[in-house]
Amino acid sequence: MYLPRSFAESDLGALDRLAAHDNFITLITVRGDTPTVSHLPVLYRREGDSVELIGHWARPNPQSRHTGPALAIFHGPHAYVSPAWYLDKEEAARVPTWNYAVAHLHGSLQIFDDEAALSAVVDGLSGQHEATVGSDWRFEPERDDHRSQLRGIVGFRLRAERIELKFKLSQNHPLANRHSVIEQLAQQPRDDSRDTAVLMRERITESQGN
Repeated sequence: MYLPRSFAESDLGALDRLAAHDNFITLITVRGDTPTVSHLPVLYRREGDSVELIGHWARPNPQSRHTGPALAIFHGPHAYVSPAWYLDKEEAARVPTWNYAVAHLHGSLQIFDDEAALSAVVDGLSGQHEATVGSDWRFEPERDDHRSQLRGIVGFRLRAERIELKFKLSQNHPLANRHSVIEQLAQQPRDDSRDTAVLMRERITESQGN
């Protein structure tokens, strides 16, 4: 990932917030010269500097037979930024851009298909998301019809060996421009635009507190 120093983030707390914001990742593996990509939710776990992702594929997915190196991408909020919003309109600043936050986790995939581990993944993911949609469905391992569904999936773990965090939030602009962009994004109809404004505001507050 292209990562200019001004946009690099090293605090893993920022990764925690990205995973909490949206745990639907892009998972990339390569066999030979061919990349394989899946889009799926994961359980995110961090202890200190150790980060692990756990999820599952549909068994027919060819990626379910991949082990070894993989790249998982967390996509944070993102938003278009108009140069008309800048108060400081120097020539170098008069171009459109896109602000965003993203995390790349490089690691090694391990697959599993034992019933207890798969049950835990399905139960963990459903427990995490059912409440957000106002429902209460739960995986019930004592039910034969629920357990039989596990035969259709393959689980995976990815332990991160290298983590890249990019928070491109107008840090290369004068503070007046950043405040103006925040004000404009906060008024946009898209949730992602308003969430990007929140991230920008947090970064300014943190930098002023140091």
